Amino acid sequence: MLNAIHKAAVTHSLEKEQIVQLLSTTDFDIPLFETANLLREKYVGNLVHLRGLIEFSNICKQNCLYCGLRRDNSMVHRYRLTTDEIIDFAGKARSYGYRTVVMQSGEDDYYTVDKMQYIIRKVKELDLAITLSVGEKSTADYLAYKEAGADRYLLRIETTDQALYEKLDPGMSFANRLRCLKDLGTLGYEVGTGCLVGLPGQTLESLADDILFFKQINADMVGVGPFIPNPDTPLAAETGGSFEMSLKVMAITRLLLPDINIPATTAMETLNRQGRVIALQSGANVVMPNVTEGDYRKFYALYPGKICINDTPAHCRGCITGKITGIGRAISEDYGFRKKCCPR
Repeated sequence: MLNAIHKAAVTHSLEKEQIVQLLSTTDFDIPLFETANLLREKYVGNLVHLRGLIEFSNICKQNCLYCGLRRDNSMVHRYRLTTDEIIDFAGKARSYGYRTVVMQSGEDDYYTVDKMQYIIRKVKELDLAITLSVGEKSTADYLAYKEAGADRYLLRIETTDQALYEKLDPGMSFANRLRCLKDLGTLGYEVGTGCLVGLPGQTLESLADDILFFKQINADMVGVGPFIPNPDTPLAAETGGSFEMSLKVMAITRLLLPDINIPATTAMETLNRQGRVIALQSGANVVMPNVTEGDYRKFYALYPGKICINDTPAHCRGCITGKITGIGRAISEDYGFRKKCCPR
C-alpha cells in the first residue's frame, strides 16, 4: 500500500481495490495524509482560498432522508432572504476581503430565473466570483445563471450508489443528478461535487466508487464530509460517519485530482474541534466561512452541532485567519479558480 500511495502521487491513479484497502485500515493513514499534503503544496500551493457562504433560504421542495432542511421537517424555522439582503451580505463579504461568495439554499422555487439573474448580476458588480449551490435545475436555468455571471456550481452527488441514492432521496432520480453535473461542465462552470461519508447502507466499495467518479468527471472542486444524523429526520437513530474516514476519502481524492480545490468542511470540525486545520494539513486548500448574519445561521440546520452559529461574520473571518496563519499558511487574495496542470 505504501508503494501504491507513492505511485499515485506520480500517476494520480489508483485501482478500486487499492482505494478500498486504504479505507479499510488505519495502518497507512499517516503516509496517506502526508502525501496528500505534499501534493496539495506542489500543485495548488500554500495559499488558502476563502469562500464566503451565504445561506439565503432553508426552504426545500426535496425530501432527502438525511437532511434537516427536508420538506417534511416541521421542526425547522423556515426563512428566505430578500434579494436586497443577499446582495447586502455579499457586499459585506467583499468588505471582509473575500473574493468569492457561495450562494446556497434549499431547492426553493421562489427564486425564479429572473430573480437569480438579478442577484447574480448585482453581486458580480462587487468584483466577486460566484459559486451557486441551489440544487437540480434545467439546462436552460443553468445557462441563464451562467450568462448572468455565475462562475462555479456546487452539486454534491452524495453517493454514487444508485440504489442507495434513490432510497435516501425519495422522488429524485440518480440519472437526473448525473445530467445536471454533465450540463454544468458543458456550460463552462467550474463544477463542484462531493459525498457524504457514513450514510446508512454505504460500503467502502461505494466510497471508492465515489472517489473514482470525481476523477471520471474531472471535478474542479470536491467537498467531503461526514454524515451527521439530524434528530428531526428519519435517520435520527443512525450511527453517522466519522471524521477519520471523511479525512481519508478527502486525502485519496487529492492523490487522484492533485490540482483541484478541496474544502476543509464545516462538518469535519463539528466532529473534531481541530477538524478544518487537520484537513488543511491533509490535502485541503479551501475554507468556506459563513457570512450569513443573525438567526439565519441557526435556522440553516442541516445537521446538529453545526459550528459558529452564534458568531458574527467578522468574528469568523478573524478566527479562521488565525487558524490558517497558525499553521504557516496564508490567505489567498485572488478568486481561487482551478489552475489545471495535470492530465486527467
